[in-house]
Formats: sequence, C-alpha cells, structure tokens
Amino acid sequence: MTVALRRRIARLAAAAGLLVTVVALLIAPATPASAHAVLESSSPAAAAVVPSGPSEVVLTFSESVRKVPGKIRVIAPDGSRADRGEPSFGGAVVTIPVDPGGARGTYLVSFRVISADSHPVSGAFTYSVGAPSTPPVDDGADSRANPVVGTAVKVARFLGYLGLVLLVGPALVLAALWPRRLSRQGPARLAWAGLGLVAVATLADLWLQVPYTAGGGLFEVTGEGFGSVIGSAFGAAHLVRLGLLAASAFLLRPLLARPVGRADAIILAVLGGAALLTWPLAGHPAASPAPAVSVVVDAVHLGSMAVWLGGLLMLAAFLLRQADERELGAILPIWSRWAALAVSALLLAGTVQALIEVATPKALFNTTYGQLLLAKIALFAVVIAVAAYSRQLVRRRIAAERPAPVRRAVWVELAVTVVVLGLSATLVQTTPARTAVAGPSVAEAGEFSTRLSSPLYSLEVEVSPAQRGNNSVHLFAYGKDNLPLPVAEWRATAALPSAGIEPIEVPLLPLSDYHAYGDISLPAAGDWQLKITVRTTDIDQATVTATVPIR
Repeated sequence: MTVALRRRIARLAAAAGLLVTVVALLIAPATPASAHAVLESSSPAAAAVVPSGPSEVVLTFSESVRKVPGKIRVIAPDGSRADRGEPSFGGAVVTIPVDPGGARGTYLVSFRVISADSHPVSGAFTYSVGAPSTPPVDDGADSRANPVVGTAVKVARFLGYLGLVLLVGPALVLAALWPRRLSRQGPARLAWAGLGLVAVATLADLWLQVPYTAGGGLFEVTGEGFGSVIGSAFGAAHLVRLGLLAASAFLLRPLLARPVGRADAIILAVLGGAALLTWPLAGHPAASPAPAVSVVVDAVHLGSMAVWLGGLLMLAAFLLRQADERELGAILPIWSRWAALAVSALLLAGTVQALIEVATPKALFNTTYGQLLLAKIALFAVVIAVAAYSRQLVRRRIAAERPAPVRRAVWVELAVTVVVLGLSATLVQTTPARTAVAGPSVAEAGEFSTRLSSPLYSLEVEVSPAQRGNNSVHLFAYGKDNLPLPVAEWRATAALPSAGIEPIEVPLLPLSDYHAYGDISLPAAGDWQLKITVRTTDIDQATVTATVPIR
C-alpha cells in the first residue's frame, strides 16, 4: 500500500469519526439544565392517610429523570407488590400504576431514578389507606451504590484522565518539538499506552454505569440495564469517544513513526477536540444552568491539563535526558510559552467552572464539592509555584546548560498533579455545590457519614445534608464478617444537650432487613447526639452513639 493511499484511508477514517460524532450528538437524548434530581412532591403525599386506595402513585421531581429497571416499587401492608405494570416517565413526572382495591394499612413507595447528569437518586416514603399500620419491608428496595462499584467508577475516571495525558503529550511533542535525530520509539509506546488506557477506561465507564445507577454489585449487569445506559446521553458520549479513538488511531500511527503533513496534524487535532467534548457531555457540565458554556469550558480545562501534564512528562522522561544543549535551547523556550498558555487556560476555565458549579461562597466552604475544589486549588497553587521556578530557569538559559534542576522541578509538578487528577476524578462523582446547597437528594448529599461499632454489629450512619432543617438518615447494619446483618427492630433519637434540646425520636422506616431510613427536622446548629439502638434477636440488642455536626 502506497503512502498516499494510506493517508487517504486515514483521512476517510477521520472524517467517518467526525460524522459519527455529529450523528450521535444529534440523536443523543436532550438533558435539561439542572442536576441531581430532588423529589418535590408525590400523590398521595408522604405520610398521608387517604380514604381509599389510589389507582396510581405520582412522583414529581425537580428535573427530568430516567428509569432504572426494577427499582420503582410499591409494597402493600402485607409485603406483596401493589404496583401493577411498568411505571411511565414523562419528563420530571413518574406515574406508577397500583391496585386500587388493595388492603387497608400503610404502603411503602421506594424509588431509584437517574438524574440529568447520569447520577442515581433514590428514596422512599409511606402513605396509608384508611388508617396507618406497621410499615412493610421491601427486601428489594435497598439500592445504595455498592462501595466497590463507587470506588471502581472513580478509578476508571482517573485512568481515563491519565490515559489522556499519556496520549496527548507524546503526540503534541512528536508533532512539533521532537528532534529528528532522536528515536521516537519511547514516546510512541507511551502514546499507544495512553490510547489503550482511554479506551479501557471508557469501556469500564459504560460497564460500571449499570451497577452504579442500579445499586448492584460489580457484575450485576443485565441486558436491560446495559441497554438503558447505551441509549442515554451518557452512553452516546462514550460510544462517540470510542469511535473517535478508533478513527484517531489511523492518523496517530504515522505521526508516532515520522513527521506528518500539516493537513493530517490538523485533522488529528480536530478529532482530539471532538473527543474532549465527550467527557463534559457525559457529566455535570451537560446538566449545569449554562450547559453550552459548561461543556466548552470543561473541555478546554481537560485539554489544557492534558497538554501541560503530557508535555511535562515528555520533558522529564525523554527530552531533558536525551536532547543536547543546542536542542534544549531551542525546545525549552517554545515549551515554556505553551505551558504558560495551557496554565492560563486552566485558570480561566477553572474560574468559570467554579462560578457555575459553586455559585456562592457558602457553597464553596460548606459542601463536599466546594471543599474538594479548595483542596484542588491549593495543590494547583503549589504546582504553579514550581512551574514559575522552572520558567525562570528557562529564561536564564540554565535549563539548557544544566537540565538536572529543571528535571527535578518537573517531577515535583507531575507528582502533585497526579493527586490533582485524583481529586478531579472524585469531583465528577460528587454533587455540585450549587445543588447540594439548593436541595440535596437523599442518596447523593452524604454530608455526614461514619461507621460505629458495638459487640453485636457495626453500623454505617449517613445524615444529609447535615444542616439545620429537614435531614435524611440512612442506617446500614453489618455483622462481624462485614456482611449485611438482619435487624429485628430499629430505634433512634437525636438530642442537642448544649442547647437544652431533649432527645427527639427519629421515625425509622425499614427499607430492607439491614437498611433503615428516616427523616427528622433539626431546628438548631451544633453537635447533635444521635443514639441508635439495634435489636438483632429477641434478646440481643446494643446501642451506639454518633456526634453529628449540624451547620
């Protein structure tokens, strides 16, 4: 096959990749400008007593939501299923058909849906027909995100970012800065490893999204669940990314082997820019109050990060060790200007992101998202200081004569930014600060979490949003083997001794044999004492206490 024919095939593949991108973005489901849905109302209302059984239960959320297969249920007083047929979804309204001729007593409604930014939202409430009775237990209602799955999602995101750095750095440096006399084999291997990491992380994202949204284990993936993910905007963005990676590989191969023409480099850059857009299209930015701005800004932020860190890696691993003084004298001033532009873009994009996702100083300091962002800013400041030192060495031409000091500074930058990447992977899975302040959801707020131990059991306690006013309490009991422990009875009280507030009973609703849920209004800020008694048999019970800081 001639070189001209190979180039023609590569360009056709690249054009096909761009066409796939455009088509997928056009057919992807539109998402509204918000994130992390909140249940605003229901009919019948929570805790309501109605004279006769309704023919349907209607849930109204703060935004459009999507279905998680099998995770919306209505349980009758005798523990049987009262819902009839599949629930219907109409934007923010979910309608569940139920049997109107059911028994008198208390019914349990449990739900788990997917909000506009691809994160799950779950909760439960009861209503009664005729008169209240002992609430039923739904063994299938517990759909909390599996801890292993939650960790795996963050790891996959981190590997995707790392792969992007390994791919972009070698491609950029080989295209514009690499000395002709040096072998391209090392950087080429790094770039292929980066491409492979991004592809594997993308496939892992698609797989993990099924148990993450459904609340199952790592391998609890059904065809219906996977089909639901593939048919969503999240799935479309990931499929487009895979298509663009495949198309880019055709142009990447000649670039890694030898210098290529300007046209091929431009097409490869366009493909890379389109691929960058798939990250924000599958996360918080696509569901922000200003989605168009957020998506572009996040893509710029991600691209600048990849250029900067990828270039630093190429300097540290290859150029500062293999290039001679004359070559470094030509390369380093150019790289210094590129790095300055990349850092400036990072700062500008980060500022815009913070204004959109955080919105207020209160949200910056009083939410998990805001606190993680502050930690990221602090580490970024350290990196900027080290980068400024390196830039001074370049300006004074010390780097070309004595590259060792610059090499050490570059490795420090890379070490700190690995931590920054880890924080970024966590941030994309955390409720945006603006949403947490406005109205956090039951499943995602998680402002306070602790694990308590007793001789009989260990108890995981989650309170959200850990602020004055209405709070949700989730309790999970585990045995000494760390497996779910069936509970016969739950009791809990909350008190604030410093303000003279006596213990207030927390009404708890068993969602499964080891998971209970309750709502309580905490009227004042302070360190509340949450006392929980768990009875596991007729005679075995133990009490544990948690101190919950309420702001």
